[in-house]
Formats: sequence, C-alpha cells, structure tokens
Amino acid sequence: MPQKLVIHWFRRDLRLEDNTSLNSALNSGFPVLPIFIFDPNILDELPEDDARLTFIHGQLSGLKQQIEAQGGTLHTYYGTPKSVLESLAKEHQLEAIYTNRDYEPYARERDASIDSLLAAHEVAFKTFKDQVIMEPGEVLKPDGKPYTVYTPYMKKWRAGFKPDVLHTAQPNHFNWAKPEPQWVDLDDMGFKKSSIEVPPYRLNAELLGQYANSRDIPSINGTSLLSTHLRFGTVSIRQIVKLAIEANGDSFLIELIWREFFMQILWFFPHTTINSFKPKYDGIKWRNNEREFEAWKNGQTGYPMVDAGMRELNATGLMHNRVRMVVASFLCKHLLIDWRWGEAYFASKLLDFEQASNVGNWQWAAGSGCDAAPYFRIFNPTSQWEKFDKQSKYVSKWVPEYQDLHYARPIVDHKEARIRCLERYKAALA
Repeated sequence: MPQKLVIHWFRRDLRLEDNTSLNSALNSGFPVLPIFIFDPNILDELPEDDARLTFIHGQLSGLKQQIEAQGGTLHTYYGTPKSVLESLAKEHQLEAIYTNRDYEPYARERDASIDSLLAAHEVAFKTFKDQVIMEPGEVLKPDGKPYTVYTPYMKKWRAGFKPDVLHTAQPNHFNWAKPEPQWVDLDDMGFKKSSIEVPPYRLNAELLGQYANSRDIPSINGTSLLSTHLRFGTVSIRQIVKLAIEANGDSFLIELIWREFFMQILWFFPHTTINSFKPKYDGIKWRNNEREFEAWKNGQTGYPMVDAGMRELNATGLMHNRVRMVVASFLCKHLLIDWRWGEAYFASKLLDFEQASNVGNWQWAAGSGCDAAPYFRIFNPTSQWEKFDKQSKYVSKWVPEYQDLHYARPIVDHKEARIRCLERYKAALA
C-alpha cells in the first residue's frame, strides 16, 4: 500500500525559515510534498512581463534548491487550485494538506471550496496563522465588534501582544516526499521575465532608530523596502516584529500594526473593495476625466512631486509612502477622479500590492474610509514638495526637466481645484 503523505501548499509564505504551516507539516510524522500552484484566476489579469510573477518564480527556484539540498524538491503546478489539489488527492494517499491562512475575499472563497473538496476525499485541510501577529477577530471591541478607528485598535493590539507569539516550533527533521518532479517555467504559462527587480529589504537597528525622522523624506534611504517581502512572505513577520522591539523601533512597529488593521477591516467589510466604507461618499459626482487620468498615470500633471511619484511607480513598481499620499490625494481631490480608478492602477503596478492596504489607503486619501483623512484635508502638492524634498533631489531624479520650458503645464490650478473639490464633497454629504 502506498505510504501516506502530507502536502505543504506554499502561498504567501515563500520561505523555509519560521514557516508555521511548513513546520507543522514537517512535524506531522508523514513525508511532506511541498507545492506551489500558479492560479490562472489571478495570472490571467497580469501582463506577460509582470514583475511580481517574475519575483515569485525566482523565489520558488531558490526554495527548490534549498529543498533539494535536503533530499526533496519543490513541485509547481499551473491550474486552478481546486483542479490541482483534486488531482493530487486522487494520485496520492493524502493524510492532510497544510497551508497558511490568507484573508482576502478571493482567498477566503477559494479556501472554503478547497475545504469542501478535501472533505469529500477524506483529507484534512489544516490552516495556520502565519502572515500576521493578530488575525482578524483577535483584536475586537469589548462588545465583540471590530474596531474601525486605528488608534484604539493599535492600543488594544499592543495590550494583547505577548512576546511568546514570536517563537514558533521548529521542525525536528526534514522528511520530504519524493514523487516525480513537477516544475512550471514562466514561458510554460505564457509569461516572460520582467526587467523590474524587487530590491532586497534593509532593516537594522540604525534604520529603525532613525525611521521616525527619515521615513517621510523620499530622496534618502529611510525606508525598509520590506513591504514586497512581507506581501509574499519571503521574510517572517515574527522576525521583523522581534527586531523592531529589540531596536526600540516603535514608529516602525506602528506601521506594521496599520497593515493588520487594514486586513481586519477588509475581513469584516469585504464590500470596501468596490464601495466606500462610508456609504454617503458613494454619492460624490466624480469628474473622471480620462485625459487627466492618463496625465496622472504617466507623470505629466505639471506638478513635480506628483509626476515624480508616478514615474517612480511606472519604472520600479514602488513609490515612497509620503509620495503615495500626495499622488492619491491629487487624483481624488484635485482631479475628482474616483479613488477606485487609482486603486486599480496601483494594483496593476505595485510590487507590494496587498489588497487590504491598497484599498484602505486609497479610501483614506479619498476621505471615504473607516479611519480616513477628513474630506477637507487636501494635500497641496507644491508645499508637500517644498517640505519633504527641500533640495529637489527626489524630483530631479524622476522629473529632470521640471525647470525647463517644455515641462508640462499644471493640468489644474490648486486653489480652483480645492474649491471645486470642497463643493462636490459638501454636495454629496449634505
């Protein structure tokens, strides 16, 4: 009789170290078959040279080498998770499938269907907390309802935090299953390698100590570049939080808590991907001028800080956080273009795209979110430039022609746009 085995399904946890589900699978007593599934439900929306897919494939190649050094190999598949896992359940004597939990709406729907499928095959579906310190539902108000304002959520998060959650059981040994290797290359799926690379993250005591003072200056290396690595789990959130605490990086820890706050908002209010958290904001009469939207996307608005940010995004797949706020405010408030247009564009470009944070931050900029900037707070893109890029190092890098006569003229006047925005918002909220 064939030997029973268990599967570890890699998803947003592309690492061997401090991986909750993988450790549990390796401690199960059964041989472990490690797999990754390229899901066409996700890939069909991507360009053929998508940088995130290139990054994922590269990380998987590295994992494959690591596992092969331990006597196993990583198996990759192209197909819907349901069809791939059903085939594996028929092909092998499966005891269980192990994986780390994902909290986005599509992932929840997918996993519910997988749970039902595996139950029909009498295979256990074991899921684990791994990409967060506090899951949605762990930080709640006394009445059991979710927090919708960040500060009380953050305080409750910190009050409930226990350092022992940063320590996970490590595997006693590596016991890999050894079926015929299965590997999918980019071109097998109709994709090609991107020219955009994900930069390595940088996180040390010095950066954490200076983070509060340097994080808003886009011209210096004051940020960690960690977001993409957290998104795909190439680093453990527990290791990052531990480092932040040891280095007294309180302002950095607060940003990590924002990430989990937005995750629980999306969990409890999944409609916010398409509707405003505050319903009355859906009454705003957006202008949605497509010519102006193209100018914004291409960094041709005539506002140097806005244009620098959009050009950085298009060239690198990343944008400095302070600048993200400026360009988002400009789109929603100055141009009166629906925040959903901007959210979708960021989703198509950002290496670190995470649905909860992207939706949450765009609704924050538009004023329509759960804990948003008030609608009358309208960033002045010129004063933001003067305050956070005093020597124009950032602008000069991305908009070298900003002082030339042929540089784009401003597509909107700041004062006129501000008045127009306030009138539109007031009319919708009246």
